[in-house]
Amino acid sequence: MQSTTNHVFQLFVEQAIKILRQDTDMLALAVGGSWTTGRMDTFSDLDLVLVSTRTIAPDLAHMRVVADKLGVMLSAFRGDHVGEPRLLIALYDNPLLHVDIKFLTTPECYERVEDPVVVWERDHVLTNILQQSAAHYPGVDFAWIEDRFWIWVHYALLKIGRGEYFEALDFLSFLRSRVIGPLIQLKNGQLPNGVRRLDMTAMADDLEKLRQTVATPTYASLVDSLKASIRLYTDLRDLLAPAACQPNREVRRAVEQYMNTQLDHTYNAAVDNNED
Repeated sequence: MQSTTNHVFQLFVEQAIKILRQDTDMLALAVGGSWTTGRMDTFSDLDLVLVSTRTIAPDLAHMRVVADKLGVMLSAFRGDHVGEPRLLIALYDNPLLHVDIKFLTTPECYERVEDPVVVWERDHVLTNILQQSAAHYPGVDFAWIEDRFWIWVHYALLKIGRGEYFEALDFLSFLRSRVIGPLIQLKNGQLPNGVRRLDMTAMADDLEKLRQTVATPTYASLVDSLKASIRLYTDLRDLLAPAACQPNREVRRAVEQYMNTQLDHTYNAAVDNNED
């Protein structure tokens, strides 16, 4: 399966190179993501970096024109939702492939989160840039998280108290992807990339604790999962945060007091009403 999968991706890349060579404005093509670590499988997408002399992004129409030449493109949209308007997220057919294409000019290649594998270039233009500069993946800002975490928890409690259980479910997912997941990744020596591949890389104990943060849309389950999220966050923060990042004990006390009193009253009232 692995060799067959790699062959499919390789064929797409080779076809893209043939097309791009014919356009003198195209300078280089590189592949990032799982390609760089040899971890691509049948469920992977293809992360391409396309370098050109002229600026293509964020002009969506222009991005689509270029991408449409690389294969049978079924649909595509720009990566505004992830804060990257230079990214085109496309679905190709024959075979069905998810392909992300980042459109860059040479000056934009100096700032990057990883070193992609160069598969084609003119006059070593991209290789020279990669050798002259360093990739930097954003780290975890513990103070940024601590400033927000307890406010977020209080917001989740308000949603639970009102009975907006699906909204609360979404918020617990947000905490996992923005806070808890990156901290578990950091603990295990991985890049703090949300919950990506945690199922494969995290320790069994961490996975069990993470499962406890997954709720069903009921009052008791949501409160239990939120408490599990708090425990896991504070344990990870105490283990990993630098000494300069001090926990905000005052806001934690206030939020946990609200959780242990106000919500208990809400739950008991709901139970009494159901019994009536």
